[in-house]
Amino acid sequence: MAGEAKGLSLRQFKAILRKDIVMELRTKEMVTSMGIYALLTMVIYQVALSQSGTAFDPRNIAAGLLWLAFVFTSMLGLNRSLVHEKDQGCLEALLLSPVDRPVIFFAKATGNLVFLLIVQVLTIPVFAFLFLQEGTYAGEWWMIPLALLAGAVGISGVGTLLATMSVNTKGKDFVLAVLFVPLMYPLLLAAVSATSAAILGGDGSVQQFWTGMSMMAAFDAIMLLASFALYEFIVGA
Repeated sequence: MAGEAKGLSLRQFKAILRKDIVMELRTKEMVTSMGIYALLTMVIYQVALSQSGTAFDPRNIAAGLLWLAFVFTSMLGLNRSLVHEKDQGCLEALLLSPVDRPVIFFAKATGNLVFLLIVQVLTIPVFAFLFLQEGTYAGEWWMIPLALLAGAVGISGVGTLLATMSVNTKGKDFVLAVLFVPLMYPLLLAAVSATSAAILGGDGSVQQFWTGMSMMAAFDAIMLLASFALYEFIVGA
């Protein structure tokens, strides 16, 4: 019986995730809007920093700028994904169907993770071109994808829970931002630290990177477990 229930949950997870991905492939609304927003943010950063003088090295703050862009871009995508589900009645249909609420959570969070990773892949080349031209990339290349993945997991998991909470409120964008940004502070701090170590390199960079990764892993584990436990109460409220 336990094996059958597990197999049913896995099939339900795949069905919900496939639905989200197929819908996005047809419309390309979320990835397109998130990608354009992230790229425009990078360009605005570069224009603003270009007036800071030749002595300023943008690599010193490049990691912070990168993660700020990802955090605000993810809020745009998270809000659009849940509002779209709400407007078309898909969310209500899922809640009325015989699907466990945690399955819905993990399927929606995985879909948001996939879309955020796509945006990150599109953004990184532009980021490198705009902010890593003042000197040679000094870190280890394998650090960047690990930091991006760990940060994206936390953003997608917590963001899915908060977007579900805010979708039924009047000020969806405002409520999501008020809840999302403070909760993301520990993850953002660790992600910036790990990414800075990857970009700047130098003595102690590997230790700094793994310290940031440990903080992100702890954040992801704690917040995903909390979101998993709370999601059934959130959608049932």
